[in-house]
Amino acid sequence: MAEVHHFTYGPFNPIAAFLLAFLGSFLGLLCTGRARSARTRSRRNRWLMIAAFSIGGAAIWLMHFTAMLGFDVPASPVRFDMVLTMVSLALCVFTVGVGLLVVGHGRRSFGKTVVAGVLTGGGVVAMHYTGMAGMHVSGRLIFDKPLVAASAMIAVVAATTALWFTQSVKGWVPITGAAVVMAIAVCGMHYTAMAAMSVELAPVGAEGVKGIRPLLMIVPITVVTAATILAMALSALQAMTEEVFTDGAGMPKRGVHAENAWSLKQASAMQMRRSRPSPRPVPTRPSPQKTPETELAGSASLRGQSTP
Repeated sequence: MAEVHHFTYGPFNPIAAFLLAFLGSFLGLLCTGRARSARTRSRRNRWLMIAAFSIGGAAIWLMHFTAMLGFDVPASPVRFDMVLTMVSLALCVFTVGVGLLVVGHGRRSFGKTVVAGVLTGGGVVAMHYTGMAGMHVSGRLIFDKPLVAASAMIAVVAATTALWFTQSVKGWVPITGAAVVMAIAVCGMHYTAMAAMSVELAPVGAEGVKGIRPLLMIVPITVVTAATILAMALSALQAMTEEVFTDGAGMPKRGVHAENAWSLKQASAMQMRRSRPSPRPVPTRPSPQKTPETELAGSASLRGQSTP
């Protein structure tokens, strides 16, 4: 078996991986908290999707490949297949999103959380080993089955715990503590799965190992990180703006900032009213002029009506 290094750059990789896992978990829990307070289904789904990218894309996938930058086999070059790497990202975000949608609607129940946790944990395991399948060396990878089973168990427990946190934690201190627990669980799953792997070298030269170099993975990782953070920030800003200026059901609020706002429909209706021609005035008949004779006749008739 070949010698394998998991911490080529010292503590930099595990510390950076842990910080990414913590940050992604923290942002994801904040988003699920906003989803719980959303009044419409569409708005809740939007927050849950942002949380899926935060937890699945940043806390899990970015943590995984940041830690993988420290992996090295001195007797063999290490290369990565970009297609399988992107497939692992899609698997992680999709399964985390499905789990969040399952527990994010309806009443909270332990059974539903466990089912969603098993599904999400299975997706995390699939993400990890798909990413490992995209790692090429001069030989083949061998996995220790008990440690693989242990990593899968950690993934399921971590996913179930994370989904439970998304339904229950409130406040900065509980969210911070829950994010630390989630980050430890994600890192524990990754390094347990990496400990299950060993490399059996084969007589294959460096030219037989195809893919991109590990350090070049910094480019797609940086691009994906920037795109994910930007998309999350814009989506969250849009959702928060709508919540500020609407009452939760899509109707404008009557407040200081929204009471004078006019919609396009209202403005068009007002313009149509102004453009209509006003009705022609009805001419009034001139009242007859009063003369002394008419006044005497009128007073006489009134006296005649008042006497029996």
